[in-house]
Amino acid sequence: MSEPTLKQLEHKVETLIELYQQLEQENRLLKAERAAWQGERAKLVKQNELARDRVEAMIERLKTMEQSG
Repeated sequence: MSEPTLKQLEHKVETLIELYQQLEQENRLLKAERAAWQGERAKLVKQNELARDRVEAMIERLKTMEQSG
């Protein structure tokens, strides 16, 4: 079995560098997507809390109306 030549090693290193750069770019994109999803989730959690508070307030008003009526 022959030893890899310098050209073969250079080619392998270049291939690894290209793969690294692709993965680095993909990682950046995924991090940006994750940040966007986290922002969306936070917004939805807040909306859910507001809706829950409104429903609870309505229930309390209905109970008060029922007791006074």
